[in-house]
Amino acid sequence: MKVENKFLQLRRPGFLFCSAMVFTVLFGCHSGEGNAGAQQASPPPTIPVITLTKSIATTTKDYTGTLEGKTNVEIRPQVDGYLDKVFIDEGAFVQAGQILFKINDQPYQQQLNNAVAVMHAAEAALSNTQLEVDKVIPLVKSNVVSPIQLKTAQAAHNVAKANLEQAKSAVASAKINLAFTSIKAPVSGYIGRIPRRLGNLVGKNDQQSLTTLSDVHEIYAYFSIGESDFIDFKAQYPGKTLTEKLKQIPEVSLLLADNTIYTHKGHISMVDGQFDKNTGSIMLRATFPNADGLLRAGNTGKIRIDQVHESSLMIPQASTMELQNKVFVYKLADSNKLSKVMIDIAGKNGPDYIVKTGLKPGDRIVLTGVDHLQEGMVINPGSATVPAKSAKK
Repeated sequence: MKVENKFLQLRRPGFLFCSAMVFTVLFGCHSGEGNAGAQQASPPPTIPVITLTKSIATTTKDYTGTLEGKTNVEIRPQVDGYLDKVFIDEGAFVQAGQILFKINDQPYQQQLNNAVAVMHAAEAALSNTQLEVDKVIPLVKSNVVSPIQLKTAQAAHNVAKANLEQAKSAVASAKINLAFTSIKAPVSGYIGRIPRRLGNLVGKNDQQSLTTLSDVHEIYAYFSIGESDFIDFKAQYPGKTLTEKLKQIPEVSLLLADNTIYTHKGHISMVDGQFDKNTGSIMLRATFPNADGLLRAGNTGKIRIDQVHESSLMIPQASTMELQNKVFVYKLADSNKLSKVMIDIAGKNGPDYIVKTGLKPGDRIVLTGVDHLQEGMVINPGSATVPAKSAKK
């Protein structure tokens, strides 16, 4: 009976009311702590951004080239004979007209003497035929001899005249061959290797030349550029024709094999008439002064061309990230949300990229720390909202 009375006491209305109040108080206190945590959530991170503006930028591109002298001449003999004298040494500078080699000239001197003798004989024969014509003419007029004899004498005279002309031609040819035994420099320049020495038998049909002579007071640097580069190259400079555009191209630099810059500037003086269908490139020629002879034919180097980009957008490379050979930046959209944007790069200007497409003036992009950001993330733009230093030249 005592146990039952205690159970009945627990079911009294007053006890139930108190239990409900205790549950409500406990539940209410738990809910209040959750709302306070939500109100204390962290604000968006503050990240520096830049605002893009247009400016002037200069990019440089290097093209591998080969150097040649303005004139490269293979010195070859034009007559056969033994090499009697070599008047120069390898690497020497020679003037146009200077004698370089001497071939034994005795056979050619004898040919000239013989040709002169034949010419003198032809001159005597011509004189005899002329005397015969002069003798026959009055006899014909006096009807002593028939006119046919005069025609025969005149024909013989014409033959003698032709023989004399032939003999004179032989003399001139012999003189030319005799002169060819002295091999002279056709232009001023530097002598190359001399593989044939004294006593060697040389001839006009030899495959190997006596030497090469390079006129290098000006150096030609030949290099190739691709079709897209050539289109941009032409579009950059004013002028209706390619010749007019070439006159507007600024001077170019020559980067030598040791990565030093050649002291003199050059200019582009020629563009090939057609593209190479195998490589899709076109040949250009730059001309450099070389009065000191520091450059030689056969050298290699790189032609460095500066291109000026008017009204271009530049962004620091630190603001970009590469993904599968594509370049992206984070641009601020509405409500400071980040939007990943792909851009095309026109070139580099020091530590900056020149933007071709994908951005426009007034756009705001994240300056640094792009690797830790995500698409759609909300940020608080930092104080670096002025144009970046690299956006101005």
